[in-house]
Amino acid sequence: MTKFSKSGSRNFFLMPGSEDIPAKKRKTIPHEFVLDAISSVSPWTRPMFGCLAVYVENKIVLILRDKPDHGADNGVWLATTSEHHESLRREFPRMRSIQVLGGGVTGWQVLPADEEDFEAAALRACELVLARDPRIGKIPGAKKSARQAIGQNEKASKRAKKAIAKAKLGKKPKLSKKPKLGKKQ
Repeated sequence: MTKFSKSGSRNFFLMPGSEDIPAKKRKTIPHEFVLDAISSVSPWTRPMFGCLAVYVENKIVLILRDKPDHGADNGVWLATTSEHHESLRREFPRMRSIQVLGGGVTGWQVLPADEEDFEAAALRACELVLARDPRIGKIPGAKKSARQAIGQNEKASKRAKKAIAKAKLGKKPKLSKKPKLGKKQ
């Protein structure tokens, strides 16, 4: 076997004299038939939570999971939102929230691998991905960015209100002083 070292981003080079060092074994892809079914839309993957996240363009659409712990959550996870659960449940009656994510209803839903119709349900989910069904897929970070923007606006608003209040009292706003290099303070 040969050993490859990673240099830069995804460039692999053969290391001289490393022929005797065994290469790291690759993990098997869980439920690989799913990737085969959506190959026409050029999905790309990334490891996530010990599972395999599947993306199409800029959206995460599925997560493929087959792990020994929390076996009830093994299967195909659908990236969706709670507003779509009812309509998706009509197509996937055994779809449910993911238990390992905590109690209650989650946006992510699982098509459990231990169900009799798992493969058929997973292939139906693939058809929805291929059709670009708006119920499946999330743009990562979109929700987070909106929250951050709101938080930044609130902070700016608070600072503005303080400055206005000080101006009304005739006080000058404090400017932060940066220490000068080479001088003791």
